[in-house]
Amino acid sequence: MATVGDFLLERLRQWGVRRIFGYPGDGINGIMAAFGRQDALEFIQTRHEEMAAFMACGHAKFTGEVGVCLATSGPGAIHLLNGLYDAKLDHQPVVAIVGQQKRAALGANYQQEVDLVSLFKDVAGEYVQMATSSGQVRHLVDRAVRIALSERCVTCVILPNDLQEEDAVPNPPREHGYTFSGIGAGSRALVPPDEALGAAAAILNAGGKVAILAGAGAHGAHDELAEVAELLGAGVAKALLGKAVLADDLPFVTGSVGILGTRASNAMLQDCDTLLMVGSSFPYAEFLPPEGQARGVQVDIDGRMLGLRYPMEANLMGDARATLRALIPHLERKVERGWRRKIEADIVESRRQLAEKAREPARPVNPQRVFTELSPRLPEGAILAGDSGSVAAWYALHLALRPGMLASLSGTLATMGSAVPYALAAKMAHPERPVIALAGDGAMQMNGINGLVSVAWHWQQRRWPNAAFVVLVLNNRDLNFVTWEQRGMQGEPKFQPAQLLPDFSYAEYARMLGLAGERIDDPEALGPAWERALGSDRPFVLEAVVDPNIPPLPPQTVEQQRAQYEEAIGKGDSEAADVRRGAAAQSDS
Repeated sequence: MATVGDFLLERLRQWGVRRIFGYPGDGINGIMAAFGRQDALEFIQTRHEEMAAFMACGHAKFTGEVGVCLATSGPGAIHLLNGLYDAKLDHQPVVAIVGQQKRAALGANYQQEVDLVSLFKDVAGEYVQMATSSGQVRHLVDRAVRIALSERCVTCVILPNDLQEEDAVPNPPREHGYTFSGIGAGSRALVPPDEALGAAAAILNAGGKVAILAGAGAHGAHDELAEVAELLGAGVAKALLGKAVLADDLPFVTGSVGILGTRASNAMLQDCDTLLMVGSSFPYAEFLPPEGQARGVQVDIDGRMLGLRYPMEANLMGDARATLRALIPHLERKVERGWRRKIEADIVESRRQLAEKAREPARPVNPQRVFTELSPRLPEGAILAGDSGSVAAWYALHLALRPGMLASLSGTLATMGSAVPYALAAKMAHPERPVIALAGDGAMQMNGINGLVSVAWHWQQRRWPNAAFVVLVLNNRDLNFVTWEQRGMQGEPKFQPAQLLPDFSYAEYARMLGLAGERIDDPEALGPAWERALGSDRPFVLEAVVDPNIPPLPPQTVEQQRAQYEEAIGKGDSEAADVRRGAAAQSDS
């Protein structure tokens, strides 16, 4: 007779789950034993439960499937939370399976007893349930997966460890008080009614200077976005999570927006008279048009996000691709193209300026140049996983993505430590594709180093058909983005005890693990190093020793914050001369 643990894994397999990321413990012994009795689902042991949740989120981001993570009771469950909040805030479908102490001990202040329903009530607020009977498990699993997929959210099922070893009840009795659930998520290809599409089109057709802001919700709508932009003579700016929704080589794509945004993006949004926002919850009002300047149309699958960031005249609740496809017949091609020509000229100048700043001398390597050397060398079909910190700025500003590439990072939570687990999850899902993780040394010391242990282990076991798996580490021995926030936002000097990081040879550590690695401190060596890394026969750590005193901001933002930097220097910043040098080299003037 199969146990509840066996049934759980079989039910997840029926939902299409292929692998589960987790870490063992006695609170899930019944589930771990079930893994040993089957071979349809793969258990991926991570170095930490937080990384299991990151990998589940990364799997969801790079496949569109539900990601599943597994942890034991008490501390194991608690460790999941950061990665689960990353999934929640970026609207990714993730199911957490969590163990619990025996039912008879609950309420007795037992070892590792934590009120898990309360603990997960916020992060998995759409659905968190603890099973108390084997007859519940079927519908708990079905609802957890279905809700995660349909609502693009985190859900959680808690299974006491004694329940995991009971006989499964795959088919509850057909009696009052029981329920029969099934497998299969509903379609999300929702399209607003024709009347609403017509009203939105009237606004867009009337606009003389249309700007489009696209976010992660526009994934899969590349051709539709491009066609709408072409019809309306619009430019398209991309929120950080939307970097891969539209190819950067299109002449009307202005690039990133916001504090890490290009001059072209910010100029377009400040000057437009009509704003079309597609699949984005971009939160920074100061980078959107002033209220009353622009008429607004928004497309989002989640009705709760409509009209939240800007007072829109038309709100279209629907799937981005399906809605844009239905909207296109209502749009009129704009004959006057002066606005488009201005946008395209601004894009050319913005790109020229960024490329020039990346060539500025630094001590020893300008971090921007690490990215400008990578950009033209990105392999076809590359998948990029970025981390938080200064690396996110250079990722946003300097990487030009082409059609078919995938890219993501921790967008809304902006947590450190996601790049390596994201990348490993992507490689497991797409072993034939090149994968690149982009991390700072702070994120590497937080959990990326441990993640390399898993990379080496899985590489040795799997020998991926495409060996390209590169981890870039920006080694500046500084928690760099926060250092510049202290200076540029607070006008305070760098607080050395909090910001300095110990030096560490990431490349040498990679070689110790049986991987390849190089440490680069010469800017002229970057291009050849990227070529060796991408052509390596095994995972490769490219460690770039970069200047911490290059502000991780676009030139126009550096110029705006110059007074704050001077205030920080006046209060005794220990790196005053280098701060002035770096800010002067990066600013407009």
